[in-house]
Amino acid sequence: MKGVKVSVLTVMFILGVGIAADAIHEIIPSETQITMPGPTAEKVNEYIVKYDPYRAWSLWPKKGRLYKGTEPHGALLTTFINDTAYLSIRKKKGMYDGSIIVKENYTADKKFVALSVMYKVKGYNPSAGDWFWAQYDPDGKAIAEGRVKKCIDCHSKKKGNDYIFTGEVK
Repeated sequence: MKGVKVSVLTVMFILGVGIAADAIHEIIPSETQITMPGPTAEKVNEYIVKYDPYRAWSLWPKKGRLYKGTEPHGALLTTFINDTAYLSIRKKKGMYDGSIIVKENYTADKKFVALSVMYKVKGYNPSAGDWFWAQYDPDGKAIAEGRVKKCIDCHSKKKGNDYIFTGEVK
C-alpha cells in the first residue's frame, strides 16, 4: 500500500510540474519575448513606449521624481532605468550592454519638454562608450539621435564614470 501512495504522489507531482510549466508558458510565451531594439530613434522609442514601457522601470537610485536638473536637460528631471542599468549601478562596474536610461525633462513649472535617452549598444560607438543617444519632443518625434556630437562632447567630461552624470556607476 505504501508503494501505491508513493506512485500516486509521484504522478501528482509530475502532473503538477507539467501544469505549472504550461501556465508559465502561457503567461510569458517564448515566441513573444522582446528583443532589444537596434540603435535607431524609431526602434528605441517603440521599445520604451510600447514593448517595455519605461515608466514601469525603476527610478535612478536615490533620485525621486522631478529632482533638480541642469541644462541642457531641464530644471527638473525624472530618470528611469531598465533592469540591466539597475543591475549595472548596483555592481559599480560601469554600465552593461543593453542598459537604457530614460530622462524626462521638465521646465521649472513642471511642463514636460523632452525625453532624453542613453542606450548602451555593444560595438555601436566604442570611442564614446558604445552609447546611442536620442532625444524626443513631447509628441515622441526624434529631435536628435545616434552619435550626437553635443551629447558626446558634454558626457565625455564623465568618461571615467561611463559617461554618466546622474550618479556613480563605477
